[in-house]
Amino acid sequence: MIDVPDDLAANLSAQSGAEGRAFAEVLPGLAGRFLEEWGLLLDGRAMNGMCALVLPVVREADGRRAALKLQPVDEETVGEPVALRVWGAAGAGAVGLLDHDAAAGVMLLERLDEQRPLTGVADVRSAVRVLADSLAGLVRVPAPPGMRRLEDAAARMLEAAPEAAKGLVDEGERRLLLDCAAAVREVAGEPGDRLLHWDLHYGNILAGRAEEGRAGEWVALDPKPLAGDPGFELFPALHNRFDAAEVLWRFDLLSGVLELDRESARAWTLGRVLQCGLWEIGDGGRRLEADHVEIARQLLGRN
Repeated sequence: MIDVPDDLAANLSAQSGAEGRAFAEVLPGLAGRFLEEWGLLLDGRAMNGMCALVLPVVREADGRRAALKLQPVDEETVGEPVALRVWGAAGAGAVGLLDHDAAAGVMLLERLDEQRPLTGVADVRSAVRVLADSLAGLVRVPAPPGMRRLEDAAARMLEAAPEAAKGLVDEGERRLLLDCAAAVREVAGEPGDRLLHWDLHYGNILAGRAEEGRAGEWVALDPKPLAGDPGFELFPALHNRFDAAEVLWRFDLLSGVLELDRESARAWTLGRVLQCGLWEIGDGGRRLEADHVEIARQLLGRN
Protein backbone atom coordinates (compact mmCIF):
# COMPACT_ATOMS: atom_id res chain seq x y z
CA MET A 1 0.00 0.00 0.00
CA ILE A 2 1.36 3.41 -1.02
CA ASP A 3 0.75 6.18 1.51
CA VAL A 4 0.44 9.75 0.24
CA PRO A 5 2.56 12.05 2.45
CA ASP A 6 0.44 14.54 4.39
CA ASP A 7 2.36 17.57 3.09
CA LEU A 8 1.91 16.43 -0.52
CA ALA A 9 -1.85 16.01 -0.02
CA ALA A 10 -2.01 19.46 1.59
CA ASN A 11 -0.02 21.08 -1.23
CA LEU A 12 -2.19 19.46 -3.91
CA SER A 13 -5.32 20.70 -2.15
CA ALA A 14 -3.94 24.22 -1.69
CA GLN A 15 -2.78 24.50 -5.29
CA SER A 16 -5.62 22.81 -7.15
CA GLY A 17 -8.56 22.55 -4.77
CA ALA A 18 -10.97 19.71 -5.47
CA GLU A 19 -8.90 18.48 -8.44
CA GLY A 20 -5.81 18.28 -6.25
CA ARG A 21 -7.64 16.39 -3.54
CA ALA A 22 -9.03 13.99 -6.13
CA PHE A 23 -5.52 13.35 -7.49
CA ALA A 24 -4.21 12.65 -3.98
CA GLU A 25 -6.97 10.13 -3.47
CA VAL A 26 -6.17 8.18 -6.65
CA LEU A 27 -2.38 8.33 -6.20
CA PRO A 28 -2.03 5.00 -4.35
CA GLY A 29 -3.98 3.15 -7.04
CA LEU A 30 -2.11 4.95 -9.83
CA ALA A 31 1.23 4.03 -8.28
CA GLY A 32 0.17 0.42 -7.87
CA ARG A 33 -0.96 0.26 -11.49
CA PHE A 34 2.38 1.41 -12.88
CA LEU A 35 4.45 -0.65 -10.46
CA GLU A 36 2.67 -3.67 -11.92
CA GLU A 37 2.52 -2.61 -15.59
CA TRP A 38 6.17 -1.57 -15.75
CA GLY A 39 7.46 -4.45 -13.63
CA LEU A 40 8.80 -2.37 -10.76
CA LEU A 41 9.59 -3.18 -7.14
CA LEU A 42 9.67 -0.58 -4.39
CA ASP A 43 13.22 0.13 -3.23
CA GLY A 44 12.96 2.66 -0.43
CA ARG A 45 10.76 5.27 1.18
CA ALA A 46 8.48 7.54 -0.82
CA MET A 47 9.63 11.09 -1.48
CA ASN A 48 7.71 14.12 -2.67
CA GLY A 49 7.98 17.67 -3.88
CA MET A 50 5.24 20.27 -4.01
CA CYS A 51 2.99 18.30 -6.35
CA ALA A 52 4.72 15.01 -7.22
CA LEU A 53 5.14 11.65 -5.52
CA VAL A 54 8.47 9.94 -6.22
CA LEU A 55 9.02 6.27 -5.47
CA PRO A 56 12.49 4.67 -5.59
CA VAL A 57 12.11 1.43 -7.54
CA VAL A 58 14.00 -1.44 -9.13
CA ARG A 59 13.09 -2.70 -12.58
CA GLU A 60 12.48 -6.46 -12.33
CA ALA A 61 13.59 -7.14 -15.92
CA ASP A 62 17.17 -5.97 -15.50
CA GLY A 63 17.63 -4.88 -11.87
CA ARG A 64 18.12 -1.24 -12.86
CA ARG A 65 17.36 1.25 -10.12
CA ALA A 66 15.03 4.06 -11.13
CA ALA A 67 12.53 6.57 -9.76
CA LEU A 68 8.79 6.49 -10.48
CA LYS A 69 7.39 10.02 -10.56
CA LEU A 70 3.64 10.68 -10.43
CA GLN A 71 2.15 14.16 -10.72
CA PRO A 72 -0.95 15.92 -12.05
CA VAL A 73 -0.92 16.83 -15.73
CA ASP A 74 -1.23 20.60 -16.08
CA GLU A 75 0.22 23.48 -18.06
CA GLU A 76 3.50 23.38 -16.14
CA THR A 77 4.07 19.61 -16.09
CA VAL A 78 2.75 18.45 -19.46
CA GLY A 79 5.97 19.34 -21.26
CA GLU A 80 8.35 17.66 -18.78
CA PRO A 81 8.78 14.28 -20.53
CA VAL A 82 9.19 15.99 -23.90
CA ALA A 83 11.86 18.30 -22.52
CA LEU A 84 13.71 15.46 -20.81
CA ARG A 85 13.81 13.47 -24.04
CA VAL A 86 15.15 16.45 -25.99
CA TRP A 87 17.76 17.24 -23.36
CA GLY A 88 18.70 13.57 -23.14
CA ALA A 89 19.30 13.34 -26.86
CA ALA A 90 21.49 16.44 -26.67
CA GLY A 91 23.47 15.28 -23.61
CA ALA A 92 22.48 18.50 -21.88
CA GLY A 93 22.80 17.33 -18.27
CA ALA A 94 19.19 16.55 -17.34
CA VAL A 95 17.89 13.44 -15.62
CA GLY A 96 17.28 10.53 -18.00
CA LEU A 97 13.71 9.57 -18.97
CA LEU A 98 13.32 5.79 -19.15
CA ASP A 99 9.58 5.58 -19.80
CA HIS A 100 6.46 7.70 -19.46
CA ASP A 101 2.69 7.73 -19.79
CA ALA A 102 1.69 11.21 -20.95
CA ALA A 103 -2.02 10.86 -20.17
CA ALA A 104 -1.44 9.73 -16.58
CA GLY A 105 1.45 12.10 -15.84
CA VAL A 106 3.72 9.21 -14.82
CA MET A 107 7.43 8.99 -15.62
CA LEU A 108 10.14 6.45 -14.94
CA LEU A 109 13.36 8.35 -14.40
CA GLU A 110 17.03 7.60 -13.97
CA ARG A 111 17.88 7.21 -10.28
CA LEU A 112 19.98 10.04 -8.88
CA ASP A 113 21.54 10.35 -5.43
CA GLU A 114 18.76 11.99 -3.43
CA GLN A 115 21.12 12.24 -0.46
CA ARG A 116 23.35 14.67 -2.36
CA PRO A 117 21.43 17.73 -3.57
CA LEU A 118 23.31 20.86 -4.54
CA THR A 119 21.80 22.51 -1.45
CA GLY A 120 24.24 20.37 0.53
CA VAL A 121 27.26 22.19 -0.90
CA ALA A 122 28.20 24.54 1.92
CA ASP A 123 30.18 26.96 -0.25
CA VAL A 124 27.32 28.85 -1.87
CA ARG A 125 29.49 30.44 -4.55
CA SER A 126 30.62 26.99 -5.63
CA ALA A 127 26.97 25.92 -5.77
CA VAL A 128 26.11 28.94 -7.92
CA ARG A 129 28.87 28.02 -10.35
CA VAL A 130 27.51 24.46 -10.62
CA LEU A 131 24.02 25.79 -11.24
CA ALA A 132 25.31 28.22 -13.88
CA ASP A 133 27.08 25.41 -15.73
CA SER A 134 23.94 23.28 -15.55
CA LEU A 135 21.81 26.08 -16.96
CA ALA A 136 24.30 26.68 -19.75
CA GLY A 137 23.95 23.07 -20.85
CA LEU A 138 20.16 23.15 -20.80
CA VAL A 139 19.55 26.46 -22.58
CA ARG A 140 21.84 25.69 -25.51
CA VAL A 141 19.08 23.37 -26.74
CA PRO A 142 16.31 24.86 -28.93
CA ALA A 143 12.78 24.33 -27.65
CA PRO A 144 10.78 21.71 -29.56
CA PRO A 145 7.40 22.61 -31.08
CA GLY A 146 4.44 22.68 -28.75
CA MET A 147 6.13 24.04 -25.62
CA ARG A 148 4.36 26.80 -23.73
CA ARG A 149 5.94 30.11 -24.65
CA LEU A 150 7.51 32.91 -22.68
CA GLU A 151 5.98 35.46 -25.05
CA ASP A 152 2.49 34.36 -23.98
CA ALA A 153 3.38 34.58 -20.30
CA ALA A 154 4.90 38.04 -20.83
CA ALA A 155 1.77 39.28 -22.57
CA ARG A 156 -0.43 38.08 -19.70
CA MET A 157 1.85 39.69 -17.12
CA LEU A 158 1.90 43.03 -18.91
CA GLU A 159 -1.87 43.02 -19.20
CA ALA A 160 -2.37 42.20 -15.52
CA ALA A 161 0.30 44.45 -13.96
CA PRO A 162 -1.46 47.88 -13.91
CA GLU A 163 -4.56 46.65 -12.10
CA ALA A 164 -2.65 44.26 -9.83
CA ALA A 165 -0.31 47.01 -8.64
CA LYS A 166 -3.31 48.83 -7.16
CA GLY A 167 -3.67 45.99 -4.67
CA LEU A 168 -0.33 46.74 -3.00
CA VAL A 169 -0.49 48.90 0.11
CA ASP A 170 3.04 50.29 -0.23
CA GLU A 171 3.52 53.01 -2.84
CA GLY A 172 7.18 52.12 -3.35
CA GLU A 173 6.27 48.51 -4.07
CA ARG A 174 3.58 49.63 -6.53
CA ARG A 175 6.17 51.64 -8.43
CA LEU A 176 8.61 48.73 -8.26
CA LEU A 177 6.10 46.29 -9.74
CA LEU A 178 5.28 48.69 -12.57
CA ASP A 179 8.99 49.27 -13.21
CA CYS A 180 9.42 45.50 -13.54
CA ALA A 181 6.59 45.53 -16.09
CA ALA A 182 8.26 48.37 -17.98
CA ALA A 183 11.49 46.35 -18.17
CA VAL A 184 9.63 43.33 -19.56
CA ARG A 185 7.88 45.54 -22.11
CA GLU A 186 11.29 46.52 -23.51
CA VAL A 187 12.25 42.90 -24.30
CA ALA A 188 8.85 41.32 -24.93
CA GLY A 189 9.33 41.55 -28.67
CA GLU A 190 12.33 39.18 -28.48
CA PRO A 191 11.13 36.36 -26.19
CA GLY A 192 13.70 33.78 -27.34
CA ASP A 193 13.47 30.16 -28.50
CA ARG A 194 15.62 28.15 -26.06
CA LEU A 195 14.31 25.23 -24.01
CA LEU A 196 14.06 26.62 -20.47
CA HIS A 197 13.84 24.71 -17.19
CA TRP A 198 12.10 27.62 -15.37
CA ASP A 199 12.70 26.28 -11.84
CA LEU A 200 16.38 25.38 -11.62
CA HIS A 201 17.21 26.05 -7.98
CA TYR A 202 19.78 24.25 -5.85
CA GLY A 203 17.32 21.59 -4.68
CA ASN A 204 16.57 20.61 -8.28
CA ILE A 205 20.14 19.51 -8.97
CA LEU A 206 21.29 16.16 -7.58
CA ALA A 207 24.51 14.20 -7.83
CA GLY A 208 24.59 11.50 -10.48
CA ARG A 209 25.21 7.85 -9.62
CA ALA A 210 28.23 5.84 -10.72
CA GLU A 211 26.05 2.92 -11.82
CA GLU A 212 24.44 5.25 -14.37
CA GLY A 213 27.83 6.36 -15.64
CA ARG A 214 27.39 9.79 -14.08
CA ALA A 215 29.84 9.74 -11.17
CA GLY A 216 31.02 13.27 -10.46
CA GLU A 217 28.17 14.87 -12.42
CA TRP A 218 25.49 17.23 -11.19
CA VAL A 219 22.15 16.48 -12.86
CA ALA A 220 19.12 18.76 -13.30
CA LEU A 221 15.61 17.48 -12.67
CA ASP A 222 11.99 18.59 -12.20
CA PRO A 223 11.68 21.14 -15.02
CA LYS A 224 8.57 23.20 -15.73
CA PRO A 225 9.67 23.77 -19.33
CA LEU A 226 8.88 26.57 -21.71
CA ALA A 227 10.37 28.16 -24.80
CA GLY A 228 12.03 31.50 -24.27
CA ASP A 229 14.99 33.68 -23.43
CA PRO A 230 17.60 32.21 -21.03
CA GLY A 231 17.51 35.43 -19.03
CA PHE A 232 14.23 34.20 -17.60
CA GLU A 233 16.15 31.36 -15.91
CA LEU A 234 18.33 33.33 -13.49
CA PHE A 235 15.88 34.30 -10.75
CA PRO A 236 15.76 31.01 -8.76
CA ALA A 237 19.53 31.10 -8.30
CA LEU A 238 19.26 34.62 -6.87
CA HIS A 239 16.28 33.94 -4.63
CA ASN A 240 17.08 30.50 -3.20
CA ARG A 241 19.74 30.52 -0.49
CA PHE A 242 19.16 34.27 -0.54
CA ASP A 243 21.94 36.66 0.41
CA ALA A 244 21.41 40.33 -0.38
CA ALA A 245 25.16 40.92 -0.55
CA GLU A 246 25.53 38.27 -3.25
CA VAL A 247 22.67 39.19 -5.61
CA LEU A 248 24.71 41.12 -8.17
CA TRP A 249 27.68 38.73 -7.95
CA ARG A 250 25.39 35.80 -8.73
CA PHE A 251 23.62 37.70 -11.49
CA ASP A 252 26.90 38.67 -13.15
CA LEU A 253 28.28 35.13 -12.88
CA LEU A 254 25.14 33.54 -14.31
CA SER A 255 24.74 35.98 -17.18
CA GLY A 256 28.44 35.62 -17.95
CA VAL A 257 28.51 31.81 -17.98
CA LEU A 258 25.36 31.74 -20.13
CA GLU A 259 26.87 34.46 -22.38
CA LEU A 260 23.76 36.63 -22.09
CA ASP A 261 23.28 40.28 -22.92
CA ARG A 262 23.30 41.79 -19.44
CA GLU A 263 20.51 44.29 -20.02
CA SER A 264 18.22 41.72 -21.57
CA ALA A 265 18.95 39.27 -18.73
CA ARG A 266 18.23 42.03 -16.20
CA ALA A 267 14.86 42.74 -17.82
CA TRP A 268 13.81 39.09 -17.90
CA THR A 269 14.90 38.60 -14.29
CA LEU A 270 12.73 41.56 -13.33
CA GLY A 271 10.04 39.72 -15.26
CA ARG A 272 10.33 36.86 -12.79
CA VAL A 273 9.90 39.33 -9.91
CA LEU A 274 6.80 40.62 -11.71
CA GLN A 275 5.48 37.08 -12.17
CA CYS A 276 5.95 36.26 -8.49
CA GLY A 277 4.38 39.54 -7.45
CA LEU A 278 1.31 38.94 -9.58
CA TRP A 279 0.89 35.49 -8.03
CA GLU A 280 1.21 36.92 -4.52
CA ILE A 281 -1.36 39.63 -5.23
CA GLY A 282 -3.65 37.09 -6.87
CA ASP A 283 -3.53 35.06 -3.64
CA GLY A 284 -4.65 38.09 -1.66
CA GLY A 285 -1.25 39.48 -0.70
CA ARG A 286 -0.89 43.22 -0.15
CA ARG A 287 2.91 43.35 0.06
CA LEU A 288 5.67 41.91 -2.13
CA GLU A 289 8.07 39.38 -0.64
CA ALA A 290 11.01 41.23 0.87
CA ASP A 291 13.66 39.15 -0.93
CA HIS A 292 11.97 39.79 -4.28
CA VAL A 293 11.90 43.51 -3.58
CA GLU A 294 15.60 43.48 -2.74
CA ILE A 295 16.50 41.62 -5.93
CA ALA A 296 14.49 44.08 -8.05
CA ARG A 297 15.96 47.12 -6.31
CA GLN A 298 19.50 45.94 -6.90
CA LEU A 299 18.87 45.12 -10.56
CA LEU A 300 17.22 48.53 -10.99
CA GLY A 301 20.25 50.19 -9.36
CA ARG A 302 18.36 51.50 -6.34
CA ASN A 303 20.63 50.22 -3.55
